[in-house]
Amino acid sequence: MTAEITGGIDIALKVPTHQYQQTLDFYRNTIGLEEITDKAPATGFILGPNRLWIDEAPTMSQAELWLELFTPDFTATAEQLAQQGVTRCDSVEPLPEGFKGGWIMSPCNIVHMLREPEAW
Repeated sequence: MTAEITGGIDIALKVPTHQYQQTLDFYRNTIGLEEITDKAPATGFILGPNRLWIDEAPTMSQAELWLELFTPDFTATAEQLAQQGVTRCDSVEPLPEGFKGGWIMSPCNIVHMLREPEAW
């Protein structure tokens, strides 16, 4: 294939009905992403240069997608998220020793790498 393919700006997250509201609350309130409100009834959030769209998927039993989040201070942010009941899941994939980041999980079991921009 010779065509150049690059990533787009939209990411769709299909979430079962029983986890839908908790997932919206996670991105809106726990993480604090800016909400996209001009495409109702769709619900989206600004995710760096991307747009994350949360779609209710009544026929699905689980959602699946891994995402990346940046923070200027991983340790402080991880502590704050732990206080809010966010699950750490560092066993999903090993990270290099001294890496300034880790893995967290949203209420609908989506894995996120939370890291400082210069973590590598």
